[in-house]
Amino acid sequence: MKKQVLDFEKINRICGRLAYQILENNINEDEILLVGIKEKGYEIAKIIEQKLKDITSSKVHLKSITIDKKNPNQISEFDINFNQMPKSVYLVDDVLNTGKTLMFAVNSLLKYDFDLIKTLVLIDRNHKRYPIKVDFKGISLSTNLDDTVKLISENKNLEAVLV
Repeated sequence: MKKQVLDFEKINRICGRLAYQILENNINEDEILLVGIKEKGYEIAKIIEQKLKDITSSKVHLKSITIDKKNPNQISEFDINFNQMPKSVYLVDDVLNTGKTLMFAVNSLLKYDFDLIKTLVLIDRNHKRYPIKVDFKGISLSTNLDDTVKLISENKNLEAVLV
């Protein structure tokens, strides 16, 4: 049995708010880099990218990173090929459970010379086991440890469900 936590309309509204928060933190920057963790973190990053393009003239780049959950040291590299390296990067994921995925993703970004790395999640479950700080979150959701929160596509629209 699944219970809907967020429908597409709420996810869209949250992503709009997150886009404004990103913009406020980059008011003097010409370029913003969003890196979405595949699969669903990248889907959230795409929505935020579109929201940012609607509200700013800054150039918004979107990249993805893939992390093998069973072997998190196996991280796909993304192509950093910019005329000028963006100073700010925003790492986007869908659901923060233990913080392990976000921790490995942040670690992979440290080899680049970014002035600022911020983390952003749609749902923070408050069950962190790793010392990772979320800078921007859509919602906090207190759940039991054995509950699972998933982002699924229903008719090409995202929704968050508790299973």
